[in-house]
Amino acid sequence: SLFLNQLQKDLEEVKELLTKATRKRVRDVLMTEKHKLELEIKNQPPPKPKDVAEEEKSSLGGYTVKINNYGWDQSDKFIKIYISLNGVQKLPAENVQVYFTERSFDLLVKNLNGKNYTMTFNNLLKPISVEGSSRKIKTDTVLVMCKKKQEEKWDCLTQVEKESKEKEKAAYDTSDPSEGLMNLLKKMYAEGDDEMKRTINKAWVESREKQSKGDIPMDI
Repeated sequence: SLFLNQLQKDLEEVKELLTKATRKRVRDVLMTEKHKLELEIKNQPPPKPKDVAEEEKSSLGGYTVKINNYGWDQSDKFIKIYISLNGVQKLPAENVQVYFTERSFDLLVKNLNGKNYTMTFNNLLKPISVEGSSRKIKTDTVLVMCKKKQEEKWDCLTQVEKESKEKEKAAYDTSDPSEGLMNLLKKMYAEGDDEMKRTINKAWVESREKQSKGDIPMDI
């Protein structure tokens, strides 16, 4: 840093003066100063190694946009993620990079219409083969091909999606279908406004009355 540079220059000058100083007092002052400077230089924080990925991004110029929209599809062997980017086919191929790990991928599209685009997928539902995965550039689309380690159907793309689906399913999925409906009604009731609560109460009372009379509602 600039500050460190200054300190080193001061130290060089003090050493230079020490070679010329003959008076003990002057030498003592210079010696003290020399120690102080040496200590200060030693205690300077080392320059931080820049994160390589950050460096990659900051050297891009322009600003970076996170991609959130995508479509996906699967075959027995691949998970295919489609990302729409206008004009991407005009870029040099090396401007479209994808880094794969067994459970994630990172897409970086450099300098497309003056912007860079990134997309990160972590916690893929199941492991993928890094060597077998690749990307293809089509008209206005980047296709990321994640090679499945095992040929099996994926219900969703990521672990997070799976967990939220399971939570939802657990709320309504019971062995008794009417109990699932009850859960759904309770949820609607709890989250509903007064109008909704009245409607559900009314339906409730009516269905109870019909059950107690043994009537079968005609308006099914």
